[in-house]
Amino acid sequence: MNIRYTQVVAAISLLITFIAGCSGNNTAIKPAAEALPAEKVTAAPVIGNETALLLKDLIDNGDYVNSQVFPSLIKASIVHENIGKNILVVDLRPDDQYSAGHIKGAVNKRFEDLPGYFETGIKPFEYDKIIMVCADGQLSSYTTCLLRLMGYGNVYAMRWGMSAWNKSLAQTAWLKGVSGKYEANLETIVNEKPIAGTMPDLATGKSTGEDIGAARFNKLFEAGTGDIMISADEVFSHPQNYYIINLERKDKYEDGHIPGAIRYKPEATLGFAEEMATIPSDKPIVVYCGTGHNSGFATAFFRLFGYDARTLKYGNNSFMFDKMSKERVSLSWLPFGEADINNFETVK
Repeated sequence: MNIRYTQVVAAISLLITFIAGCSGNNTAIKPAAEALPAEKVTAAPVIGNETALLLKDLIDNGDYVNSQVFPSLIKASIVHENIGKNILVVDLRPDDQYSAGHIKGAVNKRFEDLPGYFETGIKPFEYDKIIMVCADGQLSSYTTCLLRLMGYGNVYAMRWGMSAWNKSLAQTAWLKGVSGKYEANLETIVNEKPIAGTMPDLATGKSTGEDIGAARFNKLFEAGTGDIMISADEVFSHPQNYYIINLERKDKYEDGHIPGAIRYKPEATLGFAEEMATIPSDKPIVVYCGTGHNSGFATAFFRLFGYDARTLKYGNNSFMFDKMSKERVSLSWLPFGEADINNFETVK
């Protein structure tokens, strides 16, 4: 039996056992002996009853964040090929940007209005795909993760956002966002995770995983997206103010990362109590990856579980773009460039 499968089975078994016998608000969850190699187990995570119920509900409904369809990104070229077919494009940009030029057939919706739109404005599963688009692909990644976790399994985020549609749109977003400004500030030492502690207290007052999830989703959509992103300038000026999570491969992390950043494996963090409990719940969290897409998805998941998380705008592209370009082949970096920009028309 492989480790990944064993961890999922152990997590499900553990949560079921905990929920069946829970009589208080919090408990120390001891990972099953087979869940992790012995040398990895350093402390038992402490999570609340609501957190356990929500984790179990998400696992029971497909464990999206650890599935093969995570993250759910789609290329602009594929969207273009399917215009006029059975797809729906939802443009999340401000109405002035939408009015200036958008994908043919796209509807303009505010992030805050999406739950109601999906419930009563459309019949979501009548579409083959529902594609979220924004200026750079990061807000749409965040949004897509939330909608997927809510059960809308045909939602996708367009990679690079409208910046991939044509150059005039790229010039106002991605081409302005790339920079090598902080390449000299990177560190290469490996920063260790803290021992497992507690996860945030959700405190919705609900008693089932489904109802807890609904309450949390409603809260996140009502809160809007004004603080889900953070700039490289903010992070590099005071990195000690944040708990910084790096979601890159080991070799990329060791090649250079933000000072103080700690690497977490994307495939073994989200939904794993023993990993998430190492993340402080009393400090702002910055999540970053190469492009900001994966971190947008991860930020949505962390926020669902009560963390004060935000995604680094444009990811590594925002502070080490020149280095990424030089090492594009050797380390498989994804620096945004002309090859990622199409020449597709927009309508007004």
